[in-house]
Amino acid sequence: MTIADMLSFVESSQLAGKIRDSLYLFPLIESCHVLGLTMVFGTIAIIDLRLLGIASTRRSFRKIASDVLKWTWAAFGLTVVTGFLMFITNAGVYYHNFFFRTKMVLLVLAGINMLAFELTAARTMHRWDSDRAAPLSGRTVAAFSLLLWIAIIFLGRWTGFTTTGRPDLKSDPVDDINIENLLK
Repeated sequence: MTIADMLSFVESSQLAGKIRDSLYLFPLIESCHVLGLTMVFGTIAIIDLRLLGIASTRRSFRKIASDVLKWTWAAFGLTVVTGFLMFITNAGVYYHNFFFRTKMVLLVLAGINMLAFELTAARTMHRWDSDRAAPLSGRTVAAFSLLLWIAIIFLGRWTGFTTTGRPDLKSDPVDDINIENLLK
């Protein structure tokens, strides 16, 4: 099975069709995706700003991480599920979209960046946990994390603005009720 076959398969699924054909499902899913991403970025920003010594410097890093990371992972799970549901509605177009593919690469880099933190600064956390800022390795990872997540957000929006419509599908204009047609 080729990639094109897999994309076509998920795109032609009953679930993808139901989301795609509904006036309300896709916007609802997208709104949940945005809310989840807001929570992901907000909680990651709390962690990164603490590592950089900019915010919450009176609290230990371990305490902040313990309070915040469970919310980060829950919100990340929500964004993965909602992102997948949006993807299946137009898989072929998303897959070939430069901004979408770049976003996916940056998400992988964000995971590698998190691993870099675990392999460097996190191993010596007992030494700097209550310090104002993390050591250089932790600050570097935090700064890179903030840049990555800001870029991921921008690329996600660019994806949304560069993948509207389905030119490969022919439909009767009378039956095609969507926001783009209402604005014409």
